[in-house]
Order: sequence, then C-alpha cells, then structure tokens
Amino acid sequence: MADFKFPEGFLWGGATAANQFEGGFDADGKGLSVPDIIKGGDVNTPRLVTPAGVREGEYYPSHEGIDFYHHYAEDIDLFGEMGFKCFRLSIQMSRIFPTGEDAEPNQAGVDFYRNVFECCKKNNIEPLVTLSHYEFPLALSHKYGGWDNDKIIDLWVRYAEFCFTEYKDLVKYWLTFNEINCAMHPGFGDVYGLGILPPHDWALSFSSGDNDWMDPNRTYKGLHNQFVASAKAVIAAHKINPQNKVGLMIAGSACYPYTCNPADVVAATAKMDESNFYCGDVQVRGAYPAWAKTLWKKNGVDVAMMEELAARDADILKAGTVDFYSFSYYMSSTASADPKEMGKGNVFAGIPNPYLKASDWGWQIDPEGLYWYLHTLYDRYQIPLMVVENGLGAYDERGEDGKFHDSYRIDYMRDHIKYMAKAVEEGVDLMGYTMWGCIDLVSASTGEMAKRYGFIYVDKDNDGNGDLHREKKDSFDWYKRVCESNGADLG
Repeated sequence: MADFKFPEGFLWGGATAANQFEGGFDADGKGLSVPDIIKGGDVNTPRLVTPAGVREGEYYPSHEGIDFYHHYAEDIDLFGEMGFKCFRLSIQMSRIFPTGEDAEPNQAGVDFYRNVFECCKKNNIEPLVTLSHYEFPLALSHKYGGWDNDKIIDLWVRYAEFCFTEYKDLVKYWLTFNEINCAMHPGFGDVYGLGILPPHDWALSFSSGDNDWMDPNRTYKGLHNQFVASAKAVIAAHKINPQNKVGLMIAGSACYPYTCNPADVVAATAKMDESNFYCGDVQVRGAYPAWAKTLWKKNGVDVAMMEELAARDADILKAGTVDFYSFSYYMSSTASADPKEMGKGNVFAGIPNPYLKASDWGWQIDPEGLYWYLHTLYDRYQIPLMVVENGLGAYDERGEDGKFHDSYRIDYMRDHIKYMAKAVEEGVDLMGYTMWGCIDLVSASTGEMAKRYGFIYVDKDNDGNGDLHREKKDSFDWYKRVCESNGADLG
C-alpha cells in the first residue's frame, strides 16, 4: 500500500452544509428555512424545534453558523491551499426562492452562490452541490405541510432546474437530497428530511418519547415524493447539460450481526436492506425492491397507497436513475433479534460492538467497515461510488504552544483512507472523498460547536460566542500532503 495512488482525477476535498455553516439566515432577502427554527443543544440536551417560528432572544445556531456567507473567499482560499480538488456544499432553496414559490428568484441569493462557485473555480476546485441538505423553506412547511404534499414536487423541481441552468458553466457534480434515507427515522427525518413540523414545541431527539404526532404514511409518502422529484431533477440535469453528473446521497449504514446466531444475521440483513437499499434501489435501479411491501407493513404504512404511488410514478423513477452513489460513513452498527440486547444501544449504532473503540460522542470507529461497505455497494449497483462525508467529531483543545494538535483526527482519516485504497485496488470504482466538516461547523444532531471535525478551527462556542477567526490545525498540513500526493503520502 505504501506506493499506492488513487486513480487520476480522484476528487479529494471536504464537505459542508449550508444550514450548519453558511449563516446570513435573513440576509439579502433570504427566507426562513426549517433549520432556522431549531435551537442549539449539546451532547446531553436535545435541540428544540419551535414550529411557530423564530423566538426573540433565543439562540438558533443556523442564524450565524460560522458566517461562511461573509467569509467564503477566505475559506475557499484555505481549501485551495490544502489542494482540494472538490468542495461539497449545499444551496439553500430559501435563499433562491424565499417562500419556495416566488414568481422570481432572489437575485442576491443567486449572485451569492455564483460568487462562491467562481471562487472555487479560481482555486481549481470542482463544486459538488447538494440541492437539498436538511433544508426546506419554512413557508412551504407552514402552507403545505411538507414533502408529503404532492404540490412540493413541482416547486422543488422548478428550483432544481433553475440551479442547473443558472450555474451550468460552473457546476457539473450534483446531489439531490442529502442522506435521503434518514427521512425514515421518525421525528428527526420528518423534520430535517421532509419539512414535516410537529404541532408543538418538540425536542429533536432520536429517542424522544413524544412521537404521537408522527404519521408513517406521511413519512413514506413524503419520501416517495422526494424519489420522484430527484428522478425529475436527474432527467432535467442531463437535458440542460449532458456533462452533468447527478448522484444520490445515503447515510451509509454498515451493519453486522451481533452474534453468529442465524436470527441475528437475518436482523442485520434486514437493517442493511432498510437503511441502505430501500432508497438505493429506487434511485439506482429505478424501482422499489421486492420486499418493500413487507417493510411498509412492518412500519404501519398504508400498503395500497404506496403501491398506487409506485405504479403512478414508475416510468419517472425508471427514467431518472442517478449517475453515481454517494454516501456518508462515520461508523458501523450491530443488530440482534433479541429486543433486550437492542435496548442496550441507540437507534443508529445498535448494541455496542466490543471489538471497536468509540469517539467522544460514542460513535464507534470502524475503518474496515468502510472497506466492506464499499464492496457491498459496488457488488450490488456497479456504478461509481463517492464517500462524501467521513470524519471524526472531537473536543479540540489547544496545546501548550497555543496550537491544535489533532493527531487523533489524522489517525482516524488515515485508517479510513487506507481501507478505501484497498477497496479501489480490488476493483471498486471510487470517484472521490470529501471529508465532513472540513472547517468547524455546527453539529446537525446536537446543535453544538464543541463537536469539531475541521482541519480549520473556527473561534465560536456552543452559545454563539467568539470572533469567528480561522486557524489551521495539524490535520490541515497532513491533508494537504494527502491531496498533493493523490493519497500516496498518508504519513
């Protein structure tokens, strides 16, 4: 592996999300979006959703983020210094169409993203643009209820077509919906993924007991409507510019059986199917998997409704399949058929895996799982893959010399990249790697700044205090060597 280089043109870079770092939540005509009504929290305190709107005097992290809105040139220059070939970022629909159905786009928002993309090009960086990254105009949620309303499809496709046309000469890599499969996680997915708001203040938690307002029919219909919108967007993107490459984006879930008990193997297989292949099959193969009906029944969904929707939109789904499969990968999980065992873990990680270490936030670290997951995906789909989120959230503290020596982050990334290289050597078609949170940003799940991922430190704390200045961590220079050597120098 010492002399291994990734394929020529491999897209090394970093990844962000507008609602977690952009700021300028009401600047220059931008409308409110759903993240703008989600308050801050921390590892012990869930974020509070205030569906009626923004409350005066309360702290909402998305309102400022790390103020990329005013620092974009400085930040992208730093990415260029590192040697990024690719920068994943997202467009906020509410900055282009403030209410989601405005007759004309907000020109200031249009110009902002054009300036960002031109700055990327100046630094020889290809933008990888997510059209919907946990962001939805709040006005659409209030008026139509969210993605379960069919009217949203055409409004969103209009927005996507505008972006494809407006930035035709600046962007050729696109993603439709971020971690689209997370819409299937009750509560979190309804709010973040589908713009479906609770009827009252609600703690954004993966394990909240207040779930009475959630309706699986709305969830699965909303997800279906996103499949249709994504397919229509793929068709439009190829028509507007045949050079466009459009991918799906999945929250990657590599799941092992907790034991070699056959029942645990079946449970892990079912979790892999539901977490990865339900959405993957629709967007890559153009049709629901054969076992979809079983999943609908298990989750209390109206099977007749879903079969009718699948039949109605079958031709669109088949015509609008994606060009590549992108995903996030942070950890693996475990599954057991024993409810008592599963009760010991959390919704994502399952039962703690005794063979793995964990991050400060309890996310177990499994670089070899990435290798297995890459093989599993490529064997199933045979289209190019891309790792568009991977990284280590950690508490970063200054050393005695006043600098950030984040060797733990370097170790994490080095080990994952080594297993990526092994998968590529064995035939997996991997396009690129964009490390998550390449500059410190707000955590989507906890709403805090203390959970830091970046190569670049941003001076801001969980309460919004700080002057936002940027500083390089040790990982900055390390990743610069990785990019310059095309993955050959991981020392």
